[in-house]
Amino acid sequence: MFDNEEFEETIAQLEAVEAARVVRKGGKIVELHVLAAPSKSPKQVSRDIQSLAMARYGVNIDRRVISVVQLAADSIKQRTLQRPALMRIREQTDNTRTTLTVTLAWQNGEHVGSASGPDAASARLRLVGEATLHAMESIFADTPPLALDAIGTAGVGMRTALIAVIVFAGKQGEELVVGSALSSGDHDEAAVKAVLDALNRRLPAIIS
Repeated sequence: MFDNEEFEETIAQLEAVEAARVVRKGGKIVELHVLAAPSKSPKQVSRDIQSLAMARYGVNIDRRVISVVQLAADSIKQRTLQRPALMRIREQTDNTRTTLTVTLAWQNGEHVGSASGPDAASARLRLVGEATLHAMESIFADTPPLALDAIGTAGVGMRTALIAVIVFAGKQGEELVVGSALSSGDHDEAAVKAVLDALNRRLPAIIS
């Protein structure tokens, strides 16, 4: 079973969500309080949280326990970047070869990673994932070599989630970390967020 802090941090990565607080009794989630921007309706925010919980943890959350509070856009305090965040994805195609470049924001700077391969739909998500890993490696120079073990889509009800599996050489030998992100139709963006989800909260442990 996931812990509250992990779940709260995962929810905070959803679009429009600023912060979350989980309350449990006897291991069951009885309250879930969310602070959100007004870019999405409270109903949609609740649905996103339910889909995330099911896709990532296999947990069904009753929508009635989710409480969403929205503030005016100019009332939401700008959050300091504690973790790398996606800025942009760019593509350059040369005949049958394509290069995808991912730019991440981190501590007031920009960090870029690229990956090249065949201009084929079946290879695209892997190139996006590898470009994201290269950008992360440029931020955290002391991290051990990272490799994209697998990346793909998974259907969750009427929604689609991107799942990324990252492998690295840890203190106990080969270790795997997994991340996920809901797709709103842009699989490239969701692929980047899935890779970030796999690494963001785990990088301090990987580096140390």
